Amino acid sequence: MAEETRPAMAGEALRTSAGFFRGLSGKLLLLTIVFVMLAEVLIFAPSVATMRIRWLEDRLNTAAAAAVVVDGLQNVELPRSVQKDTLMATGTKAIVIRRKDASRMIALTDMPLEIQGEYDVANSTAVAAIRDAFDTLLFGGDRVIRVYGPLGESDATIELLMKDASLRKAMLVYSRNVFVLSLIISLITAALIFLAINRMLIAPIRRMTANMQEFSNDPADPARVLVPPQGHDELAVAGQHLASMQRELQKTLKQQKSLAELGLAVSKINHDMRNILSSAQLISDRLADVDDPVVKRFAPTLLRTIDRAVGYTREVLSYGRTTEAEPHRRFVALKPLVSDVAELLAIDPQSGIDFQIQMQDDLEVDADSEQLFRVVHNICRNAVQALTNHEPEDGRPRTVAVSAMRIGSVVTISVDDTGPGMPPKARENLFAAFRGSARSGGTGLGLAIARELVLAHGGTIALVEKPTPGTLFRIELPDRPVPLDAFRSKFRH
Repeated sequence: MAEETRPAMAGEALRTSAGFFRGLSGKLLLLTIVFVMLAEVLIFAPSVATMRIRWLEDRLNTAAAAAVVVDGLQNVELPRSVQKDTLMATGTKAIVIRRKDASRMIALTDMPLEIQGEYDVANSTAVAAIRDAFDTLLFGGDRVIRVYGPLGESDATIELLMKDASLRKAMLVYSRNVFVLSLIISLITAALIFLAINRMLIAPIRRMTANMQEFSNDPADPARVLVPPQGHDELAVAGQHLASMQRELQKTLKQQKSLAELGLAVSKINHDMRNILSSAQLISDRLADVDDPVVKRFAPTLLRTIDRAVGYTREVLSYGRTTEAEPHRRFVALKPLVSDVAELLAIDPQSGIDFQIQMQDDLEVDADSEQLFRVVHNICRNAVQALTNHEPEDGRPRTVAVSAMRIGSVVTISVDDTGPGMPPKARENLFAAFRGSARSGGTGLGLAIARELVLAHGGTIALVEKPTPGTLFRIELPDRPVPLDAFRSKFRH
């Protein structure tokens, strides 16, 4: 019970351990706010510079309105009290009108002024305006600056001397308002993006993640297979592939369960079969001593067949553990081995099937004789069964031909028949156990075992296309490389 609940507890821990801001949703929300704020910072620099220019232009326009009235009174100097009121109303320390030929002081404070900055609001570049704006924000507040610009449509210039404290205060208020507005916009934008992406991306990902956790708890339950979303976007395609993989995994698990049950059954049968074969082996040994020509003729074949059957019972459990015994290789005469295969097949003479062996008598192959016998026997047995169940329409002879030749250190063995050929369904799963059978009721284990044994020898096995009807399998087995020490010792003796 503890083992069954552990995956569920682990999955629940995965869902609850990460906080909101550690998940994709929280990270997406934070990143959206940060990116919007960065965009607002890039917008803030030119906007605060523009605000500063507009503020200075407003001061120039206000001072110009008063200066034009005073300038119209020729040779009249404003009383000191009026000048102070004018300077206080415009927030300046001095107002001057300059022309090409003359300048006139409209109002001036009593205190001496040290100018710490000069700004032409009419001819300021964007870069200079941004630079001056940040200079005022960071270092301003108690400096006297000189600001000038055109006086309306005339060729005169209005000039002001003023402290930048009011300007800096207005800029700070503007910056605060921009920051608050940017934050509100960021939150609204982040919320909208979050809701949209959460619906389109995060929610489907969460559903797939939760499904994978539930599926891992009980992969054999068909109800836990993901129902993929409809659509053609990336997440929909990923969900469809995930559902397909889960279905394939369930098929594999069912096959493995069937194989495990089959292995248990085979183990039980194997135990009893070995006892039966042991008894048959004792009887066959006694038959070998019978003085009868017919018995003496068939006794050696019977003995070899029973010995192979006993050997198979010993090896069947190792195949059930998905591993074959390591091949005990030596140079084996191939033609007698194929002749034993023909005898074991016991082809009925009335069937019209001709078994041909086409190879040199002295051809040897570096292989495990028992394993190679199983490979050739499995393929030839399939060929004989295909020919037995097939009636050629054009009167072609029923033939199974086993040929072999050596090229260098590689021996090529071909098993060619004139049967109906391999059906397309069998070709798709040619060497797959329980799926590669070409006949009804077959298991497909023969070719799967043959391929495993050939690969253990470092060779290859393949179905070869041919122009005539039938099936052609080709096996290539290389000789083992000879160690240098063994080569030298051979010639040394």
